Amino acid sequence: MRVVGIVGPAGSGKSTVCRILSRRKGVVHIDCDRLAWDTYRPGGPAYLPVLARFGEGILGPDGTVDRAKLGALVFSDSKAKEDLEKIVHPMVMEAMERELQKAKEKGAQLALVEGALLLSSPHVRRDVFDLFLWLSVSEEERRRRLLAAGLSAEAIQRRFIAQAELVPPRLPNVVIVDGEGPPAEVARRVLSAIENYFSSAPTSS
Repeated sequence: MRVVGIVGPAGSGKSTVCRILSRRKGVVHIDCDRLAWDTYRPGGPAYLPVLARFGEGILGPDGTVDRAKLGALVFSDSKAKEDLEKIVHPMVMEAMERELQKAKEKGAQLALVEGALLLSSPHVRRDVFDLFLWLSVSEEERRRRLLAAGLSAEAIQRRFIAQAELVPPRLPNVVIVDGEGPPAEVARRVLSAIENYFSSAPTSS
């Protein structure tokens, strides 16, 4: 089974592309944001550590972590962001590897792992991946997409500041894909990039 990381900053279209391609037989989509949220749901392994670090002010009325409140903290404070990643990212990696194992056992041929920080977080085991695809999209277009998704201008600006240093590293298994244009066309470009890369790469287990 091939494991491909789909990477890029907020608004680059990672989720949309993965959803489109995961409709194909043999393709699975693993969303690292979803795995992260699962870790700090009540009863999740990161719930109490996150509360201990950030306090009960991040909770909603039902006792769940309010992601908007947590995001406002970590996207405006680099130390808070680092602390959250130290708590959550190792747990996300464990969950991701479990999901990959399940997909492999079910006969999946391609796993698309979506995550903005797969190439920058020190807690990511990059040897798990065969290939990373970086979706390149202009800042203007990313803002437009995020506004259309319902995020406030303030929330978008916090994300842009927090992700200002996200750039694709120059590595042999990192391929930049044009993420502009209609989602179906971007998905075709992504699939083509995957096929082209593996047509000359050795087979992985």
